[in-house]
Amino acid sequence: MVLIDITNFSQKYNYAQTKPNILPKLAPFRLKITTFTRHFNYPYTMNRLITTILTLCVATTVALAQATTYKTETDIRYTQKTDAYSRQRLTLDIYHPESGGQMPVVVWFHSGGLETGNKEIPHQLREKGLVVVGVNYRQLPKVTARETIDDAAEAVAWVFNNIGSYGGNKRQIVVAGHSAGGYLSLMLCLDKKWLGRYGVDADSVMMYAPLSGQTITHFNVRKMQGIPPLRATIDELAPLYWVRADCPPIVLVCGDREQELFGRYDENQYFARMMKLVGHKQTYLYELDGYDHGDMIGPGLPVVLKHIRKMTAKQGE
Repeated sequence: MVLIDITNFSQKYNYAQTKPNILPKLAPFRLKITTFTRHFNYPYTMNRLITTILTLCVATTVALAQATTYKTETDIRYTQKTDAYSRQRLTLDIYHPESGGQMPVVVWFHSGGLETGNKEIPHQLREKGLVVVGVNYRQLPKVTARETIDDAAEAVAWVFNNIGSYGGNKRQIVVAGHSAGGYLSLMLCLDKKWLGRYGVDADSVMMYAPLSGQTITHFNVRKMQGIPPLRATIDELAPLYWVRADCPPIVLVCGDREQELFGRYDENQYFARMMKLVGHKQTYLYELDGYDHGDMIGPGLPVVLKHIRKMTAKQGE
């Protein structure tokens, strides 16, 4: 019997484009298929058998997507802060199933250099069997970086306390973001005091997934200190300062090292090395050749989805 992970397969191969060349990529399955057909004298040729399997994969994927309908709740306040700027900014959107529950949850922090941007639900995360939370936070220079990180921590704590009402499983929360959002996710992961202030253990998050996140002190934090963007510093506002062995899995995804912003891949590579040296066993680093800082998010999120599926499957064993 041949088992194929339908989701992984459909993402890795675009069947409509690769059908003529599919057999070489299915080499690991070739012996099992041949044995199956010979033993049972199955009348299909291998090509027809592969076509049948792929047709069933596509049909099943479409059926599953149509079986769940989603809706988006917008501008939900998550803060206890009462100043005018907090009331304006500290809201979140939730993309969730209309019925059912216990889905994995992605808390998504938007990009924008900590200075600009707004909450979003990335389209790559829609209709994937997930609850997705898009978070707004206060921005520099109206507040300090510490206040921004505190906003992010308060949002994640709100998700832990409330996401069950929206069909989410708080045992399967992933904290993720792009660029500035990736930086925020790493700070929450590594410096446990931020989530601890809101009664949440940072290690109760299932996984952290920063896409092109800064691992040294963020360049716009350094700008507020009068430091130019190419003069690197590592202080208490740098994820690298807090590397530790006992945190949840971290999935680092970056664009091409020659096209990334301010050497972002190289920062992540060094961070991954330091995590390994302190004894962390589940730091994963991916470089997306040919993609720059802005457009890496498209191919980057499927990498995150693959890890989510692996981890939720492992929890279910």
